[in-house]
Amino acid sequence: MAYVEDRVVHDADAHIMETTEFLAEFATERIKRHLMGFDGSAAVATSTESIAKVLARHSDADYRAKDSDEILARKNWAATGAYFKADRPAALDHLGFATQLMFNTFVNGHMAKLERTATDLDLIYGVAAAHNRAMLDFCSVDSRLLPTAYVPLADFDRTRTMAEQCVLEGFCGLLIPSQCPRTHSPSHTGLFPIWSIAESAGVPILFHVGGGGVLLDPNYFVNGLPVPPDFHGGAENFRSVDYMAIPTPVMQTLATLVIDGILEDHPRLMFGVIEQGAGWIPSWMRYLDSAFEAFARHEARLQRLSLRPSEYVRRQIRATPYPTEDVGWIVREAGAEIPLFSSDYPHVEGGRNPIKRFEGTLGDTGDAVREAFYRTNFEGLMGAALRA
Repeated sequence: MAYVEDRVVHDADAHIMETTEFLAEFATERIKRHLMGFDGSAAVATSTESIAKVLARHSDADYRAKDSDEILARKNWAATGAYFKADRPAALDHLGFATQLMFNTFVNGHMAKLERTATDLDLIYGVAAAHNRAMLDFCSVDSRLLPTAYVPLADFDRTRTMAEQCVLEGFCGLLIPSQCPRTHSPSHTGLFPIWSIAESAGVPILFHVGGGGVLLDPNYFVNGLPVPPDFHGGAENFRSVDYMAIPTPVMQTLATLVIDGILEDHPRLMFGVIEQGAGWIPSWMRYLDSAFEAFARHEARLQRLSLRPSEYVRRQIRATPYPTEDVGWIVREAGAEIPLFSSDYPHVEGGRNPIKRFEGTLGDTGDAVREAFYRTNFEGLMGAALRA
């Protein structure tokens, strides 16, 4: 019996649990040297030895016999199909999701750091290319797996070339950093080609948690108190204070794209905000409109907009609420077009029963809102990429 059987559900956030070896297989010799040690151990409060021990369980018949019963109970490397691509179709069968939009677990944060600190463009785009090849290979086992390609924004010409290549290779979304590039705005004219490429191909531009780089001054945690545990029992992932800053980079980046006319000029281009929450969107929409009211008289870029900023958001931006957020309230305040269902499979943060959590706040919103949340908002976001 699958987790979902009574409706069509698209999962807007699912992951591969990648390791150094996983990426190195698709990297050049030079890039491999920069991947060594990047095995996720520090990020998940465990060791490479522990990871190997967990992965070994997947060849145990007794362990695998419980796949269906424990499909949302097992997390990270312990989960079915989290690392071994041959097992992912079975995971989808047990989950019952029509599709999963696939993301990395560790590369996003690694790339955000590279783009802020490295000046070696061959390194930045080389790591991204290795990730993209690995992602495409993993997702090749099942058409229900929708691969995303990381496209850095550090160099205009290389960004255009990589975006074109990723579209030709069949990626279903272009994942870009949530943070501002190191030397220019995300709305810079030199990046205009990526918006045109994505719009023409009918694939969305995506933002994911981790792409915002360092979210807070580390001194916020120098408080003389013990460090609280994160979701994984360690201290390396997000905690409550970090959580408050997660949407800040994408809020500013999207506001800049709206104000500088990117959504005006590309009305069919869709944007997905993944695993960065959605409870901030209603007030952010109002704040965008407030900025419009305050500065439209003096700024030509605002005068050329044919819509109010909040109207672009409803038309072109979709986001995944966390299971702890009130989806019904988001719908009432921002619009039923905005929220997307996601499981965060196989991460701990997604919980063991995400639909139950979301249903608890959807309340009496009705069948149309549920259909939008679980299915049609995602189909509108993905466009031609989903139909291919």
